[in-house]
Amino acid sequence: MARRPPPPSVPLLLFAEPLQQAGLRSWLEAADSGWRVITDPAAPDGAPKLVLWSLSAPIEPAALDEELRLLQERWQPAPVLLLLPRRHGYATSFLLRLGASGLLEDPQASALNEAVRVLLAGGRVVELADPTAQAVPEPAAGPVLGLGGWLLVSGLQQIDAELRVCERLLDPPPASPLSLLLLQGRQRELLCARHLLLWLWGPLQQAWPEASSLAVEASPLAAAGGGAAAPAVGSGALAITLRQRSADGLWEALRQRLEEQASQTSDNRSGQLLALDGLAPERRRDLLLALLEQFAQLRDRLRHVLMDAPAERSGVPPLAAERLLQAWRTLQPDLRREALRRLAGTYVQLPREGVLTPVAERLLAVSDLSEAEPELPDPEAMLTALVQATPMLVEGRLLPPDEPQALLYLELLLANWLIRNAERISAEVLAACAEWPELRRYLLRPELLSTRNLERLRNQLNAQQRWSSWVVRPIQIYESRRPLYQLQAGAIACVDLSEPRDRELRQLGPLQQLVTLALETRDALAPQLHGLVRGLGDLLVVLLTQVVGRAIGLVGRGILQGMGRGVSRDRAAQ
Repeated sequence: MARRPPPPSVPLLLFAEPLQQAGLRSWLEAADSGWRVITDPAAPDGAPKLVLWSLSAPIEPAALDEELRLLQERWQPAPVLLLLPRRHGYATSFLLRLGASGLLEDPQASALNEAVRVLLAGGRVVELADPTAQAVPEPAAGPVLGLGGWLLVSGLQQIDAELRVCERLLDPPPASPLSLLLLQGRQRELLCARHLLLWLWGPLQQAWPEASSLAVEASPLAAAGGGAAAPAVGSGALAITLRQRSADGLWEALRQRLEEQASQTSDNRSGQLLALDGLAPERRRDLLLALLEQFAQLRDRLRHVLMDAPAERSGVPPLAAERLLQAWRTLQPDLRREALRRLAGTYVQLPREGVLTPVAERLLAVSDLSEAEPELPDPEAMLTALVQATPMLVEGRLLPPDEPQALLYLELLLANWLIRNAERISAEVLAACAEWPELRRYLLRPELLSTRNLERLRNQLNAQQRWSSWVVRPIQIYESRRPLYQLQAGAIACVDLSEPRDRELRQLGPLQQLVTLALETRDALAPQLHGLVRGLGDLLVVLLTQVVGRAIGLVGRGILQGMGRGVSRDRAAQ
């Protein structure tokens, strides 16, 4: 019986230093996957299925970008896997903008082989280490700051140092609940102080432009790569594995990442007091996972809405975005109610005034979850990307949703949706627990069993909500900023997204319009204040040098002349 021919080998083209070639070749050929490593581009072994480029030392960002583009054009359609050395110094935002399908930093054999499998199957892989652990060169000498600039920078540095101390003390969280509350309160105070300092500095930056150049120069590689990371990129290590570039593959990757982050979320680093903090840690996790599960079901229903949509008479298909938004708005209240039911438990009963009462039914009866969340951004881009895999606009670039930057931006939008809906449901749970004492032990943290502690938390949340509605939100709308919550390193953080909010600005109430008018007045008066202070300073210099200085000189000269005459008389008398 004739033997079957062996399966054809998969050629992999490797660019690396001679010493690295031997090690990488042994890793790839030892995987028993039928891979054949080629190190000579001119070898007549057929077109490679994958191109690996291993950097032994970092090069200039512009040169790296250009070389990577030439590799992609030369070996298209083969994907490119870029292997980076440890402590490469590149900014994360710069690496995510590269066109490489794979990015690995100092990989091991198993990680390299798995990345090659994913890329050969048409996916994407990004695994970067924590950028804060990399060595950063000493900053270059910046401009000389005046007294005001020095005070601002000094204050911000002190606040950031205190925040880092609080983060170290909170990781891991202390065993004492009192210590945990004190550290979280201190963290909120520092964040509020930082925001207040930057808010007060706003008119000074416009009045004194020379004092606004306070940014410290980064390393040459980071500066050329684009500076700070994108808003969607959190601190810490970054690992993305996208096995398929379709809408389903995109959703599975996002769902896996959000499930991992929601399962370990236990800290609040947003700088605000959250109603979600009142829930017990396991209930908080259950609520976030329930909302994520409901979003998965909602996504499936939206796909069926598009599939079952009838064609119009003209033969042109209906507008997908309008149908998605309409279905989204209709299904949101049902989604929140179902998540609340999952949180409470469908068959759980607790005593209430001596009678066993179903928890879920009672919470649904007293909760109002029908109103829309005003701080959620327009979901059109998120829905079309997750349902139809359409490109989306990220930082001024139209990117396909499988790009790392677009995927991280989608993750930020989804995390913000999860936390804001969880916050909405948690507020209703706290209100119900105030009237149902037996429910507190089931859903809330142990320290909130006390009626005084629970009412204090509710009062603080109500005061924060009123202040945010009257003052903070109009300022954010006027400055075209939208705060977004994100799940980051086992905690809830907050970032600002810059986007036009003119429509919301026109819909503000009279009191909120007064806040924006005060901001506009402050900005308008800042140049005049600058001119007034500069004129007063010039006048003071003239007074001190021309008037006071001359007067002091005349007095001193008179004293010296008087002393000289007195000495001459004494000598004559002798």
